[in-house]
Amino acid sequence: MTSWAGRTAAEIAAAVREKRVTPREVVAAHLARIERWGDRVGAFRTVRAEAALAEAEEVGARGDLAELPLAGVPVAVKDNLAVRGEATRNGSAATPDTPAGADHVTVARLRAAGAVVVGLTNVPELCVFGTTEGVYGTARNPWDPARTAGGSSGGSAAAVAAGLVPVALGNDGMGSLRIPAANCGLVTLKPGHGVVPAGIGEGDWFGMSENGPLATTVEDARLVLTVLADGGPFRREEPGALRVAASLRSPVAGVPVAGAYRAAVREAAGVLMKAGHQVRRADPPYPASLGLTAVTHWTAGTSVDARSLDPRRLARRTRVHAAVGRRFVRTVATGAERERLRRRLEPFFAEYDVLLTPALARRSPEAGPWHERGWLRNMAANSACSPFTPPWNLTGWPAMAVPFGTLASGAPCAVQLVGRPGSEAALLELAEQIERLRPWRRTAPAA
Repeated sequence: MTSWAGRTAAEIAAAVREKRVTPREVVAAHLARIERWGDRVGAFRTVRAEAALAEAEEVGARGDLAELPLAGVPVAVKDNLAVRGEATRNGSAATPDTPAGADHVTVARLRAAGAVVVGLTNVPELCVFGTTEGVYGTARNPWDPARTAGGSSGGSAAAVAAGLVPVALGNDGMGSLRIPAANCGLVTLKPGHGVVPAGIGEGDWFGMSENGPLATTVEDARLVLTVLADGGPFRREEPGALRVAASLRSPVAGVPVAGAYRAAVREAAGVLMKAGHQVRRADPPYPASLGLTAVTHWTAGTSVDARSLDPRRLARRTRVHAAVGRRFVRTVATGAERERLRRRLEPFFAEYDVLLTPALARRSPEAGPWHERGWLRNMAANSACSPFTPPWNLTGWPAMAVPFGTLASGAPCAVQLVGRPGSEAALLELAEQIERLRPWRRTAPAA
């Protein structure tokens, strides 16, 4: 039974469709692994053991089992997306403990495709920060448990990297998929705006937040994205020779990039050249004001999400973040800054098909009670790690994290691939070429 834990989603679904294993056996194997290892990485706020086994039985009895793309696949869901019968706590004591009456559309699509929700994963309060800790626990990097898994989809990333589930659902408003994926050695793609239904929080952070998968292989990421987009533009396609710009420059002035992440870009550029692509060193024309633009949008989004909550029940860093953002809400809501950024970057993406950058500027901070620390200390830690992710939420363009190499600690390193609108399939194909030429270890060794 336990051999099914650690398999890819594609392998599991194929075996279930062919009746080589039942959904219940698969789910039970993953629940056993969660029972054994889950507390060490802090991935889950709640595990739906009995409900998941019952749902697995229902999947096994479906008449369309042989056609389900995710037949019997256990999935974890980020705790800011509704799961029928479970409260959506969003990492906060200020949110109501009221069971959701219906699934979020993305969860409904996963279940319709045969997936089984085994639990809801830990997030920082209101999914604000790039580390995951709070009143419901701390999500740790399974490769380096002394350090945070990242955030805000940190629990989902920890669950997949530890082999507790083959794939998980998360979302990304300023890097919240790509940051934990890069820390934990996973593949993810933040799709372009409108490709996958959003419906996150009180307004998707002004349209910057997107739902997407965390997976150990490009094949699994493509499989889940296709389901989430209801058959969207993720089918395999041969992109031919692409024009790739390799950039080491931080989009935010004054943020240094660690040597391991710079080396990963250089080596990945060599891999892509070997695959037949045209790679040149070139930096996008990031505006000097980009850091300020990111902060105003980041804080304003939190301000909107916090409006209906009792501030006395929020952590201090969240209260300050929301208070700072209140003064920017009206300006941010116009979308003018984002449109100016898109216009500034469009000529660059007319010259190049894909941008290759470090996924992070440095490894993640140590795991700890960041929710009890001051706002400025949290801002400094977040900004030092992840300057490369926010521009692509501001533009609404697709971007993905791809494992590449290792850090001195043995934890994974990663690069980021960015494309113009509609380039999701090409980015996935490029990532698959990297995976084929420089394969990575899929899950962390057992702690």
